[in-house]
Amino acid sequence: MAGVKILVVDDEPSISEVVKLYLVREGFDATVVDDGRSALELLESDPPDLLILDVMLPGVDGYEITRQVRATSSIPIILLTARKDEIDRILGLELGADDYVVKPFSTRELVSRVKAVLRRTQQALAPPGGDSPITSGSIHIDPRTRQVTVAGNEIPLTVKDFDLLWMFTSNPNQVFNRDQLLDQVWGVSEFIDASTVTVHVRRLREKIELDPSNPRHIITVWGVGYRFEPGEHEVTSG
Repeated sequence: MAGVKILVVDDEPSISEVVKLYLVREGFDATVVDDGRSALELLESDPPDLLILDVMLPGVDGYEITRQVRATSSIPIILLTARKDEIDRILGLELGADDYVVKPFSTRELVSRVKAVLRRTQQALAPPGGDSPITSGSIHIDPRTRQVTVAGNEIPLTVKDFDLLWMFTSNPNQVFNRDQLLDQVWGVSEFIDASTVTVHVRRLREKIELDPSNPRHIITVWGVGYRFEPGEHEVTSG
């Protein structure tokens, strides 16, 4: 993965410099900054291919940076944090992070996660399951441009949100459990757990459903998983 640019943002040099050393050894082009504002400036002037981001940063914290990045970009984000509570991990994922690593961590494991996230992202660059657009009610999906519109309004989606929606709409009324969705959308990875699916489904509902608390399209099948209900019009391709 030579030439892949990675930005490491952490205010602890003892962590960031070691992470940079390991990344460079693996052939990555790694840059380190130690505060949120510097990170935002660099993200705008020289966008990386992947962002490793500490949550607890001076100035602008990692959650806010994630929120701002996701407003305009789908670059992969791995959050680092000393917080171990599940609610913190869920918050990071809901904001659009691709992975979440709790300190202290193995640097080798972090590098493995970087490679796994990059592989998933690169696989997502090709249109999933063909290149014919799908229309389901007011939802229109074009895999060639990875654009989604709802009632004519373009909806920004992250790479995995798009892939998850494509999985659902390509298989209307089919019930998927969380393990199946993890395998098909994220690929086999020891680093991803079932809460990731729950978070992405919730976020997807907030973007495509008229009433996310009472979804008409992405339906929970209690004790099993989820299915996609096309709604008033059947799913059509082309």
